Amino acid sequence: MNSRMKNRKQLGILGVNLLAWILSLLLLAPLLLILVNSLKTSKEASYMSLALTADPQWSNYTTVIEKGKLYTTFLNSLIYSFSSVLLCTLLSSMAAYVMSRNNRKLHGFLYIFIVLGIAMPINFVTLMRVMQFTRLMNKRIGIVLLYTATQIPFNVFLIHSFVGKIPAEIDEAATIDGAAPMGLFLRVVLPLLKPVLVTVMVLTFLNTWNEFVMPLYFLDHSSKWPMTLAVYNFFGMYFKDWNLVCADIVLTSAPVILVYLIGQKYIVAGMTAGAIKG
Repeated sequence: MNSRMKNRKQLGILGVNLLAWILSLLLLAPLLLILVNSLKTSKEASYMSLALTADPQWSNYTTVIEKGKLYTTFLNSLIYSFSSVLLCTLLSSMAAYVMSRNNRKLHGFLYIFIVLGIAMPINFVTLMRVMQFTRLMNKRIGIVLLYTATQIPFNVFLIHSFVGKIPAEIDEAATIDGAAPMGLFLRVVLPLLKPVLVTVMVLTFLNTWNEFVMPLYFLDHSSKWPMTLAVYNFFGMYFKDWNLVCADIVLTSAPVILVYLIGQKYIVAGMTAGAIKG
């Protein structure tokens, strides 16, 4: 009886693993299709097949970098992403810490008000009027502030639950030792938030790098466009040359894939670390 149950369990595990492999292959197929066709000639890539080419065209990437002005757009994406990561991480952690440590109704209301931003849709008409009024349209600082504001709600929600795991006695001990409020947060609390902060940084970077709609609406000049808009613009100019379009997509996606592969374990750890308070 025990051997039958053991065999059934092993078969169940095997079935789950097989299903996971099949789903993984299905999800990786589009990426593999783009990678393979980025190394073909324009005629070969027009068929968009998974067949490998006998003569890889590595020059496609050089052509894309030069004609697509990827040096400028890559630098813009780095500026927007890193600036948003720094601002969002600092502001979200400070807000989450204050609201988690205070049990007043006002702080509870502010927490709910901020977290509701996760579900609320963005009204681009109103937002555009605000950007025009504050004179932040078509400015790098404006798009960075937009990225930061739209991602703060989820990050506050993530950090808030993690802060609850940190004993309040640590704050009291640091205060008795003469730590000022800002010093207490930066020197004592912030290092303890490392697991969830790494998660916030990775997620903020991925979301910022992949954003397409906001720069399309709020950046009028191509010199300030990120790489996502460069792909859109490049496709409009070379929509017949699928090899070049695929090469452009590969170059745009590479930093995101690299960051995700490096930070995937931190994403899982940070998402689950604050789930259970102990």
